[in-house]
Amino acid sequence: MTVPQLALNDGHSIPQLGFGVFKVDPDEAERVVSEALEVGYRHIDTAAVYGNEIGVGRAIEKSGIPRDELFITTKLWNSDQGTQSAFDAIDLSLEKLGLDHVDLYLIHWPRPDLDRYVESWLALEQMRADGRTRSIGVSNFHRPHLERIIAESGTVPAVDQVELHPAFAQRELRGFSEPLGIRTEAWGPLGQGKYELFDEPAVAEAAAAHGVTPAQVVIRWHLQQGIVVFPKTTSKERMATNFAVFDFELAPEEVAAIDALDRGMRVGADPETATF
Repeated sequence: MTVPQLALNDGHSIPQLGFGVFKVDPDEAERVVSEALEVGYRHIDTAAVYGNEIGVGRAIEKSGIPRDELFITTKLWNSDQGTQSAFDAIDLSLEKLGLDHVDLYLIHWPRPDLDRYVESWLALEQMRADGRTRSIGVSNFHRPHLERIIAESGTVPAVDQVELHPAFAQRELRGFSEPLGIRTEAWGPLGQGKYELFDEPAVAEAAAAHGVTPAQVVIRWHLQQGIVVFPKTTSKERMATNFAVFDFELAPEEVAAIDALDRGMRVGADPETATF
């Protein structure tokens, strides 16, 4: 099964379907990522604050998969924003992962109250030039944050990873960022179980029509909009099911019915006010 590769605005590409390890216990990370790689995932999304980079790195090493066949993302945590602290943070992440570079490094949250995200973005530019990361991007950035770093650096992020699921489709943000070549990545793509997404008739009826699970329908909805998506699970069976989404396609009316579920319902923190 071949996962589509999407072009990034810096000349690199990214696998559109990946595997996320948010809230994967550090003691379980090696097993979970090893199983994901066995299923066929080649795009792994982690972060310093997840505390599981060591396990991710061990799984990568033991897999024997050539490095150029993998796409590894990690993120700069809020308390490490700044210039030297950002360099120290990526070096520590690389040490934990056992890698000499990552494919994508993100500023995890803008934290406008700290006002260090521009300084951090300039540091990421240097990290890319130094070869510590191939591509650079951001996470949880809204339009004003994006406009500011672009204006003050001249560099457009390769991606913006944001909360995105049918009840919170981020159309306004995507309408700004995607024409600039910023790829949208979805975290919490299945709503994190915080509302009854799979019971929505638009989802359930599409699942029945195609003989697939509601989760597969929602993942497919993301893919058909050009969104990079990485559902998270610790079950190998569900990993395989979530990966098996390339042999069916939602009809335009099915996509439209799921689109209609958007009600601006955020289930995670608001980047404008988050202070963790």
